[in-house]
Amino acid sequence: MAKVISINISEIKGVIKTPINEGFFKEEHGLEGDGHAGKWHRQVSLLAQESIDKMIEFGVPDLTPGKFAENITTEGIVLHELPIGTRLKIGATIQEVTQIGKECHKGCAIKNEVGKCIMPTEGIFTRIIKSGIIRPGDTIEIM
Repeated sequence: MAKVISINISEIKGVIKTPINEGFFKEEHGLEGDGHAGKWHRQVSLLAQESIDKMIEFGVPDLTPGKFAENITTEGIVLHELPIGTRLKIGATIQEVTQIGKECHKGCAIKNEVGKCIMPTEGIFTRIIKSGIIRPGDTIEIM
């Protein structure tokens, strides 16, 4: 069963995010209070714990949820294989996959601190179709 491991937030883009107990994900905006939110196609970023585990196996120490600036850390779902347009029910929200991977921007704090970033190949982005609260432990369903 796919589930949420962590909800992570930061006030600005491109920095490591801090885990929180729950997040309100607003329709056509993203995680309230997060620097990544706004009226665009990359409102929410997701990364699988399995992808983080790959980096740990490569010898990168101290990797915890939020270190790759993802809003939602997941488990039990291969995110980067989902087709664009896939709708996901995560907690009380409905989200639509809008992009797979991304190009790291110059001076990326994550790449500088961690040494390598897995978001460009295995992270995904969604937009919020239906608002709601998401908490760690909530299930993820492909609609």
